[in-house]
Amino acid sequence: MFLKSPADLWRLAVIALLVYPALVLLLRISGKRTLSKLNAFDLVVTVALGSTLATILLSRDVSLVEGLLALALLVGLQYAVALLTVRLPPAQRAVKSTPTLLLRDGKPRHDAMRASRITESEIRQGARSQGHGDLSRLAAVVLETDGSLSVISRDGYGDGSALVDVRGG
Repeated sequence: MFLKSPADLWRLAVIALLVYPALVLLLRISGKRTLSKLNAFDLVVTVALGSTLATILLSRDVSLVEGLLALALLVGLQYAVALLTVRLPPAQRAVKSTPTLLLRDGKPRHDAMRASRITESEIRQGARSQGHGDLSRLAAVVLETDGSLSVISRDGYGDGSALVDVRGG
């Protein structure tokens, strides 16, 4: 069926007009970190916010107040966890993964690649996407906590201080 009733469209429009500004306000209050992609935990929160918003908009079983409370709880919990990870290193280790060195001085680190489930082909793709055509000229390739690859050329390596917190670095 295409449309159960025109009232459903009006309900959707009204709820969207109320929920969207509330979500924007919550996100502005909580800061940029709430929608960042710094690690897997942040990604899960972002997906959960989107799913909750969709449920609020499309489900008649969820009241506006319940939906707004759910959004506020997700944002509040993400804020609290982010605050804890900044202040307590053990909490940071529980929530965040560690960046992993996959290639060093042009040579793949096969054990790290196997543990991270990354192939040499994916490393080559990461190098190409960042404008590098020769792996032997790379000082390092790092699998970051958000799943992206950072490629560091020998020219850009400097003192290597950016690799201090990298596993295998």
